[in-house]
Amino acid sequence: MRPSRLLVILGVVASAASLSLGLFSPESGVYAFALWTLLALGGALDLLISPSPRSFAISADLPHRGFVGTAVALEVEIAATKGQLPANMQLRISHDDHIAPELETLTIRPDAKADRVKISLPLGLRARGNSRIERLWLRFPSRLQLFEIMPSRPLDLDIRVQPDIQPVLNGEIQTRLLPLTDGLKSMQIRGQGSEFHQLREFQSDMDPRMIDWKRSARRRELIARETRAERNHQIVLCLDSGHLMGEQISGVSRFDRAFNAALALAWAGGLGGDNVGFYNFGSRPGRFLPPRPGRNAFNLIQSEGADLFPEEAETNHTLGLSHLNGVLSRRSLVVVFSEFADSETVQLMVENLAVISRQHLVLYVAFREPDIENLAQPESTGMDDIALAVAARQFRQERQSVFDRLNRLGVLCLDTAPEDLTAGLISRYVDIKAQELI
Repeated sequence: MRPSRLLVILGVVASAASLSLGLFSPESGVYAFALWTLLALGGALDLLISPSPRSFAISADLPHRGFVGTAVALEVEIAATKGQLPANMQLRISHDDHIAPELETLTIRPDAKADRVKISLPLGLRARGNSRIERLWLRFPSRLQLFEIMPSRPLDLDIRVQPDIQPVLNGEIQTRLLPLTDGLKSMQIRGQGSEFHQLREFQSDMDPRMIDWKRSARRRELIARETRAERNHQIVLCLDSGHLMGEQISGVSRFDRAFNAALALAWAGGLGGDNVGFYNFGSRPGRFLPPRPGRNAFNLIQSEGADLFPEEAETNHTLGLSHLNGVLSRRSLVVVFSEFADSETVQLMVENLAVISRQHLVLYVAFREPDIENLAQPESTGMDDIALAVAARQFRQERQSVFDRLNRLGVLCLDTAPEDLTAGLISRYVDIKAQELI
């Protein structure tokens, strides 16, 4: 509880009045005493008729787990044990840096004469790991507006923030991979692959090159060989954990966004019949998980990445990528999630990606920065905005020149907005499989 602005103003006015009475009428001290007594009685009456900080029952519920980059709801119920709830309350929670409430201070206005209210406070989850909400605070004015009453309750609620695997759970990836499975859309790529699937009667809309003339002669009807995209390839997810990957983009680090997409691709690779491995590197090479089939790879990668976080040191692309090139023997699809600051410091990364691409198919994945895109298209024509727009466009051109150089070296590139990363990566994987680039 603390004095309100009204009480402070009344105190200042009473002090000024007492000082004036003392200067102009030294015998009027009784009036000053009466003035202060009246103010004190008003404050005591206000506290007497206002709700007590202990006259509230507060309960809160929080899911035990959530996905990084998404929001969960903190469900709070506030009940008055005596009388009714104040007409205007403010709610605030104390939390760690990994949680970002949609509103730091939430204003609550219960219905008239209500003795109970339920609210839902959205909480954004910024980083993986264990997060905690320690305490809940309320603030409301007393009946006569002389005090601000601030009851609080300990919550001690924990939530485990995990990588975002919603595309795996909701079936989005399975839907995107229908052309690579035996679903209804698999016919779209049959006949383009090199793996034999089946023999069937030749149809007029088929490619004549699919006709198997020997079997057609035996059966005296046209028989076609149907093929499909080859399976059982190797995919290696290579995740950079240097300090640039710790940068926040729309409230979530590059590393967490990359890891979310890597898990989605690991699941897609399992559904596509491929073996998926994992490798991370920063200032030093990290652990290498050899490619494995199916859900085993997904579970191992999810478990391995639970304790991985961005480093403060700069990434050593030469050491990290050279180590990966040394442990890979079979041709693989190497998906590198990394970032670079400018076109000068990226030189070593480009050279090492070029070395790996001589034997393997390399897909380099990076994020566009929304802030750069916004600066490049200013809404006003002020000198500062124009200068920032010129710098942003120059940065964007230098960045594109790096991707153009990688493409000329045979390295595939995916430069996309953070929110479109998973969908774009899965689409690129489907294209690679359909074209049998691995």
